[in-house]
Amino acid sequence: MLEIPLNIIEKINQLKTTLQSASYAYYVLDNPLMEDVIYDQLYRELQELENEYPSLITLDSPTQRVGDKLNSQLDSVKHNIPLYSLENAFNFNELKQWENRWQKQLEKITEFNYICELKIDGSAIALTYENGIFIRGLTRGDGITGEDITNNLRTIHSIPLKLNIDNPPPIIEIRGEAFLPLQEFNRINEEREKNGENLFANPRNATAGTLRQLDPNIVSQRKLQFFAYNSYLFSKNANITTQKESLNFLQEIGFLVNPNYQSFQNLEQIKQYLDYWEIERKNLPYMTDGVVVKINQFSLQTELGFTQKFPRWAIAVKYPAEEVTTTVEKITINVGRTGAVTPMAIMKPVQIAGTTVQRATLHNSDRVQELDIRVGDTVIIRKAGEIIPEVVEVIKDLRPSNTHPYQMPSNCPECGSTLLRPENEIVTRCVNSSCPAILRGSLIHWASREAMDIRGLGEKVVISLMEYKLVKSIADIYKLTSFQIADLDRMGDKSAQKLITSIEDSKKQSFSRVLYGLGIRYVGAVNAQILAENFSNIDNLIQAKQENLEAIYGIGIEIASSVVEWFKIPENIILIQELKSLNLNLETKNNTQKLGNLANKTFVITGTLPTLKRSEAKKLIENAGGKVNNTISTKIDYLVVGEDSGSKLEKAQKLQLKIITESELLTMIDNS
Repeated sequence: MLEIPLNIIEKINQLKTTLQSASYAYYVLDNPLMEDVIYDQLYRELQELENEYPSLITLDSPTQRVGDKLNSQLDSVKHNIPLYSLENAFNFNELKQWENRWQKQLEKITEFNYICELKIDGSAIALTYENGIFIRGLTRGDGITGEDITNNLRTIHSIPLKLNIDNPPPIIEIRGEAFLPLQEFNRINEEREKNGENLFANPRNATAGTLRQLDPNIVSQRKLQFFAYNSYLFSKNANITTQKESLNFLQEIGFLVNPNYQSFQNLEQIKQYLDYWEIERKNLPYMTDGVVVKINQFSLQTELGFTQKFPRWAIAVKYPAEEVTTTVEKITINVGRTGAVTPMAIMKPVQIAGTTVQRATLHNSDRVQELDIRVGDTVIIRKAGEIIPEVVEVIKDLRPSNTHPYQMPSNCPECGSTLLRPENEIVTRCVNSSCPAILRGSLIHWASREAMDIRGLGEKVVISLMEYKLVKSIADIYKLTSFQIADLDRMGDKSAQKLITSIEDSKKQSFSRVLYGLGIRYVGAVNAQILAENFSNIDNLIQAKQENLEAIYGIGIEIASSVVEWFKIPENIILIQELKSLNLNLETKNNTQKLGNLANKTFVITGTLPTLKRSEAKKLIENAGGKVNNTISTKIDYLVVGEDSGSKLEKAQKLQLKIITESELLTMIDNS
């Protein structure tokens, strides 16, 4: 028998302790320690380790429990039928694996289909009706025994106190989900904030906390809703044979059923449903955290039965997480084009919001100290519209015993210069203007789509050019020959000629793009546009005094000071003179028709744009004669899309609207 590594034993014990503490806080204290999605990920990590080392599975492990401890202040009642939780699938491949498992379980597969229902993010409830009258309501509890919250459930108007049915069976059991509509959740939190009370973290926690209230009057003030999704008729005469028939029956007898369920013949059809609701769920008035896929036929459900914890005939497909847990493998330092030093966590690769990530920003030295992040730590990372995710929390209960605090370096990892932290700033910087990292970042920024848009001059080519010592400044880009470029790795004559053409074409870019490309600190694309409009050429801008710059709407003290200081540096003036001699556009062209192409054009902006805030993009469009709306319709001319564009992009595609990027928008504005 192979010896189990000590670090594995330590990790499993830490996961058990952390999950048990989280369960107790959630189910007994109504005071969640972590988001549900983080609990799910840690739970799965424990499952995987126990599967790999089965000898370490103990009876007290959270993986061996159906539900969790009950609130001792509420009466405990045994469920008529166990209220199982659902197995989770976190991607389409895991859904296919589930289908393979249940099909192997059957000796013969008869005709079947699936039914999909939105997984409402609330609390599972079991209702019992005797002769059509509501007599009892229980929480899930541990799946075998639930908490009696009958009086609280009587305050929910979508739970009928008497069923709309003639000659009802002696007992009917209804299963469903109690939840808080988003509007009501926001109202409750606003009220709690006014009263100085702790805010609910999310609607699910608010629902659970509300249902466990000992005072039904408080529950009645929080307008909970209930969607029914299952019925059990303890009658030999029951003729309901499918889940779809069960949902229809629930509506007939007076229950609210989520209207978005749909039946499908195969998983490929289900995938379209999953993809649709992953986007469209953001427009619903309540929270959903996935889709429940069920075999529609009750006969097959009965044949498949249950595992110790789950029904074999159903599975919950979870949406891609916006927050995930992973392990820090290394902490490195990134030096940007302005010399800003950013600590980065290099992590075990993990899926977040549908993409694989391995790096997360730690922002600055203060944030590193605040997090006390170390190599080997389990961390929570978030991706909320940002290109690079960030570390939001270190789970210190899972910290290995042999870790050491991380120390920020005192010297630049690229050039060896002493790093400085200017007074009143949180960012540490390399101030060596010859630092390779600063040059590399400056060249990449200059060639970017939002600046000079030099196609083919990406990071890899820039690194090669620097290694061969072919470029030492932005101006050197315009002195390159096709022969020099062709000698670079993976280039060749054809690629070299394309890049030379792209470099030449960039000379036609507008004055505002040149200003943005120079990388003056704090000067974004909008500020560059404002400066280009207010100063007809680069010489006027060089001679501008700080008070003149500050007086321009949209500039302000910080940007004005940065512009003045940038032009005081002799190397920068030399660069400007070189760019002039290379015939780049360093003046504003006279526009006889200011509104140009954008006149009478209507735009909608969605998602996170690479460089512009939405308000900035809106101002640019309006300055060029266009209009900006908030909603998609056939009257819209252009949809400007950024990252995480959501349902507006899908609607625009259906209406066959023109879809453009930020870069294309800036080109239109430059040409207008």
